[in-house]
Amino acid sequence: MNQALKPFRRSSTAVAEPVEQPQYLTFRLGGEVYALEILHIKEIIEYGGLTEVPMMPRFLRGVINLRGAVVPVIDLAARFGRPATEIGKRSCIVIVEVQHEEDWLDLGIIVDAVDEVLDLPPEAIEPAPAFGAKLRAEFIQGMGKLDDRFVILLSLNHVLSIGEMAELAAGTEGAGSAGP
Repeated sequence: MNQALKPFRRSSTAVAEPVEQPQYLTFRLGGEVYALEILHIKEIIEYGGLTEVPMMPRFLRGVINLRGAVVPVIDLAARFGRPATEIGKRSCIVIVEVQHEEDWLDLGIIVDAVDEVLDLPPEAIEPAPAFGAKLRAEFIQGMGKLDDRFVILLSLNHVLSIGEMAELAAGTEGAGSAGP
């Protein structure tokens, strides 16, 4: 495993204790820095072992076998309407849990590189911009202030909306790998 990439796994048996301020995992995607709340993240794994699935939208890169479970892997850049992520030395898959109706599902997202875990106090988070962002407004939970720069805090429930992605996948049936 790449020395720069330290394994991370959230323990499912840990008792939840009150957290004074949310923590965020920052990662790079297409030259920009994004963050997800750490509560949604199960683990970070090296990129590899991906099996492509024919006739899927271009943001669904394939599936991986994660300890016997089939986990869909989403190309976050393609989900944002950008060119597909080019896999590099630091590329990895972040495994997240998303809720769909009453169930919790694991999904993988491809990122260029994982950076760090940040403590962001509520006063360091600004509302999402009303205009000018390169993402759909509902994808942005807020903007985290770090010194002289901002980190885009993603709203996982909107970015990885199972219902919306299923609708997009249904719209690509018979259309090859075209998609949003």
